[in-house]
Parts: sequence; C-alpha cells; structure tokens
Amino acid sequence: MKKLRKKDAAIDFIATDYLGNTIDMTNYKGKKVLLSFFRGASCPFCNMRVNQLIKQYSKFEKNGIHIITFFAAKKTEILHYAGTQNAPFPIIADPNLEVYKKYGIEESSSGMIRAMMNPVKMSRVMFSVFFNMKSMKDRPLIPADFLIDENQKNP
Repeated sequence: MKKLRKKDAAIDFIATDYLGNTIDMTNYKGKKVLLSFFRGASCPFCNMRVNQLIKQYSKFEKNGIHIITFFAAKKTEILHYAGTQNAPFPIIADPNLEVYKKYGIEESSSGMIRAMMNPVKMSRVMFSVFFNMKSMKDRPLIPADFLIDENQKNP
C-alpha cells in the first residue's frame, strides 16, 4: 500500500459522495484541497472534527481551500450520523476503503485506545451531541488529513 508523503503527487480518485455527487480529484487541479479521512460515520471524535471544519469553512474558502472528507462507512450510516450536520463540502462513503488504501490510511487499535484514554477529549465527546457507543465496533482507522496544493502535490 502506497502512502502519500510530503512532496508526493496527489493520488487521483473518482468517488460518489453520500448525496450522489461525483467527486473527481482531477477536477481540483489548480486548486488547494484538504482531504480528511475519518473512521466510521458514528465516530463521535470524527463528527466533532467535521463540526469544526463546518464552523471554519469560511476561513478555508477565503484561502481558496476546498474540503473533501471520507468516512469508512456506508451512505446510510453517513446520512444517519455525519450527514445530519449538512456540511458544505463533500462527504464520501468509502466502506471498502478503496481511497483509504490509495492514501495509505493506517489502522491501530492502540492508537484508538490512546485517544479514548485522553480525559479531556473523552469528556468533550461524552458531553457532546455526537456521543454514542456504536463507534466502538468500527475499524480502528487513524484519521488523517492531507493538504494538496494547486500543483496536486502534498506540500
């Protein structure tokens, strides 16, 4: 599995977001893009991060940065969880991890447990509207962000 590293060219993909829109990475040539990969759609930590991206969206837009997010989940799961936030950017369902594999997204049970053992993060999640226990069954994917520049490189 290839992993996108600093100075590497972005890896092209064509995918469908949970609303049925086709997202083709080649259409973003000449534009800056933030690619964010999350765990399952029910992950409260991930939904809090999506919420942060929504709140900061105007700043990204002002700086010419397009956001594309991925969940290791089915479209129906995204509709039930992350999709309820009405993000102004694409959220792509990738239950078979096709794009995750292209970008080298890793799994780590110990990494997931470490995040859960952080008392500050856990208290934020537990008292958020995103808290649920369903995500405990999700694959222990490590969320990742990639900033792609106008030349389709990871600067």
